[in-house]
Amino acid sequence: MSQIKLIVGLGNPGDKYDLTRHNAGFWFVDEVARQYGAVFRPETKFLGHAARVQSNGLDFWLLKPAAFMNRSGQSIVALANFYKIPVESILVVHDELDLPPGSAKLKKAGGHGGHNGLRDTIASMGQDFIRLRLGIGHPGHRDQVVDYVLKAPAKAERQMIDDASYLASKVIPELISGQLDKAMMTLHTKS
Repeated sequence: MSQIKLIVGLGNPGDKYDLTRHNAGFWFVDEVARQYGAVFRPETKFLGHAARVQSNGLDFWLLKPAAFMNRSGQSIVALANFYKIPVESILVVHDELDLPPGSAKLKKAGGHGGHNGLRDTIASMGQDFIRLRLGIGHPGHRDQVVDYVLKAPAKAERQMIDDASYLASKVIPELISGQLDKAMMTLHTKS
């Protein structure tokens, strides 16, 4: 199993979207940056905000693409190509309609499931990256999905998403050292 060298949070840039469910990926990488004392900086060549974590033998990048969700892949590929990070060493963190708030699940490869950020990422670099799916719940009908993901969750729901993110952040050492199965077992029994 490849070691994770890049963790990408999917989201939309700008204050208008900060608190929306679609930005759960951004919330996750912000939490990781906080835990490891890393600071995001705008990186024009990577079309996003990047931070490098070097702590306790860990060395990896965090990225928040600054293009909108449906153009996320360009940013990821720019950083990955620059640092020669293979696709299988990338973890993409995103909101997941098919999981309830409070759930966090790791998954290897797969399709986009209608998620525009994943759709563009797969189009840009293939599907062999690892995903961290953060549950946001489903509005009940597919016609309500766009409004749902672009709205802020209720306070209790946001707390459940944050708690799942925190739990997921604790398996980063396993992911960085290439122990995906161990990380999955640990996370999936807790969330």
